[in-house]
Amino acid sequence: MTDLPPSSPEDTRAAAEARRAADEARLAAQGEKWRSRSRRVALYRRVLPILILTLAGGALTWTVFRTVISGVERKAAQSREVRFDTLMFRGQDAQGRSFLVGAQGAVRDPKTGRFRLEGPVLRLNLGGRKVTELTAEAGTYDEAARKVIIGPNVQISDGGSGFTLKSPEAVVDTTTGVVTGDKGVQGNGPMGVISATSYAIYDQGERVVFRGTPDNKIRAVFNPAPKG
Repeated sequence: MTDLPPSSPEDTRAAAEARRAADEARLAAQGEKWRSRSRRVALYRRVLPILILTLAGGALTWTVFRTVISGVERKAAQSREVRFDTLMFRGQDAQGRSFLVGAQGAVRDPKTGRFRLEGPVLRLNLGGRKVTELTAEAGTYDEAARKVIIGPNVQISDGGSGFTLKSPEAVVDTTTGVVTGDKGVQGNGPMGVISATSYAIYDQGERVVFRGTPDNKIRAVFNPAPKG
C-alpha cells in the first residue's frame, strides 16, 4: 500500500475556496428563482384584479346592451301594430247570411294580420228574425282564414234555439256560420238545462248539437226550435 502525499496548505485553501464558490453560486441561483417567483406574484396581483374588473364590466355592458336592444325591438314591434279603439267587420257566409264581428278595442299584428280583440261581440244573421249573439272578454279574428276564436267567459244568446249558453271558448267559422266549442258548455232554455263537453250550433241556431262523455252526460233532452 502506497501512502498518499500530504496535502499542502495551498491545496487545502483552494479546495475551501472552490466549495465556498459553489455554495455562493447555489445560493445565488436560488435567490434568482425566488426573485423571479416574487416578480410573477406581484404581476399577478396587479393584473388579475384588472382582468376581473374587465370581465365583470364586459358582462355588465353586454347585459345592459341586450336589455336596451330588447326594449328597442319591443317598441319597434309595438310601433308597427295598428290599434283600433273600436272595430266592426260586416260580411256574409257562403249562404248569404249576414254576420258582424265587433270589439271594444283591437290590435292588428303586422306579422300575421290577425286582430286581437278586446270585448268582442259577434252577431250571426244580422237583421234577420233569428240572431245568434256571442260575447266574451277577449278573442282573435283571422280575417284571411275567416275564423273568430273568443274566450274566456263566452256568453251565447242563440235566437234560433232559444238557449242561453256559457262556455270558456267559442270558435266561429264565418264562411259557414257554424259555432263550435270543445271546452265544456252549460246553459238553459225552453227545453230545460243543458251541460255538455262540446257543442256545435248550425244554421243560425236551427240545429244545436251537444256531446258529452261518460263522466259528463247531457242532462236534458233538447229539440231544436222549428223553422218559421
